[in-house]
Amino acid sequence: MELMPTLFVSHGAPTFALEAGELGPRLTQLGQAMNRPQAVLVVSPHWMTHEARVTGAPMLETIHDFGGFDDALYELTYPAAGAPDVAAKVIEVLERAGWPAHLNERRGLDHGAWVPLRHLYPEANVPVIQVSMPGSLDPVAAYAFGKALAPLRSQGVLIVGSGSLTHNLYEFRRASQDGNEQYAKEFADWMKETVTSRSHERLLRTMDAAPHARRAHPTIEHLLPLMIAAGAAGADAPVRVLEGGITHGVLAMDSYAFGLAEEAA
Repeated sequence: MELMPTLFVSHGAPTFALEAGELGPRLTQLGQAMNRPQAVLVVSPHWMTHEARVTGAPMLETIHDFGGFDDALYELTYPAAGAPDVAAKVIEVLERAGWPAHLNERRGLDHGAWVPLRHLYPEANVPVIQVSMPGSLDPVAAYAFGKALAPLRSQGVLIVGSGSLTHNLYEFRRASQDGNEQYAKEFADWMKETVTSRSHERLLRTMDAAPHARRAHPTIEHLLPLMIAAGAAGADAPVRVLEGGITHGVLAMDSYAFGLAEEAA
């Protein structure tokens, strides 16, 4: 079976579910162009546990794990089927690589998973598994976690790291965000050059090397899914940029597809 690509998707604010912006249509187009996966595996910083957990329910609840937004957001659902058989394979490959993993048969999809999936597969017609992020991850360990998941690509599993290219919640919540977009753009430009040049060693040093890194990511959990997606793809995988622009003045939405088949690109 042809290797599935891996994706890093910037899920931005929960309002991305209603406001497609630049990125939403590009995700939809990508979902239509790619070979249909057997299942989608999503890793999101909105589910972090001591050791990896894997959803095992046959149907997955839509979790509205946010507050203070328009009522319409809380009425949205993403009625995706789970994939218990694939979940068992996920646990197997993680444990084989030395990552303890456990099944969770009650957990649904947090907004880091279902919000971007509403654009990637709007009909919710592809089974989904969500894997929690081990709480001890740093960039190097996140890359290794992605490498542990890589064998699933040959089994028809699309691996999606869902995070945010920039994630400063203090600035997002400020009434005025004037003047902030420039630093987010400079960080996003550095990241684009790093990722597209396949400089994975440089990528893992983002927090020390990138301009405005500590401002873009006061904490790193929303950056780690990028390392996971890159690790699952490997440094030889070609990269396609999904331009996303900047929303709310500070949230860079650029996303990346690694190892995409030429016809899909």
